[in-house]
Amino acid sequence: MNTTDQKTSVFDRAYDPVIQAAITFGAVILFVLSAKLINLTGLMDIPQRFPWMTAASFMLLFAMGNSVFSLASENMLKYWGRSIYSYLGLAVLSGVVAYFSSSMSIDEAGSYRWIYLVLTVGYLVFLGMMAFMRQIVEFAQKEEWNHPRIRRNQKKRGRGKDNGKR
Repeated sequence: MNTTDQKTSVFDRAYDPVIQAAITFGAVILFVLSAKLINLTGLMDIPQRFPWMTAASFMLLFAMGNSVFSLASENMLKYWGRSIYSYLGLAVLSGVVAYFSSSMSIDEAGSYRWIYLVLTVGYLVFLGMMAFMRQIVEFAQKEEWNHPRIRRNQKKRGRGKDNGKR
């Protein structure tokens, strides 16, 4: 296979948002269980709200990564639909894991209700920024944008010659 046919960057592929959310949820579970194990062994005292912090942290990681990967999608609206459902699923499942592992509701965990809200709004803003950036890049790649001065100069030269002949 020719090297020009291969995509060299991880950002050149639009990974399925459901798979991204599943991997992120797996990381939430891994971190929460590791924290429980560390707490049980007595190596370190882990705060009771740590599962909520872990859930929120990985939701932010998903939001940023998924927004960047959306740039490479063929159909951005379809990708967004799957992304938003995946984000909501990740938020709910991570919240359930945090609830059961910390024995605290989101209201008892302090400001994590607001953190969830800010992350959700931020995620939607990230997606909007990526769509705007994609439109700018697509506009910049059009032929009309590549050499605007050359085209303007050719039009001016052509008018000058035609004015003298008519």
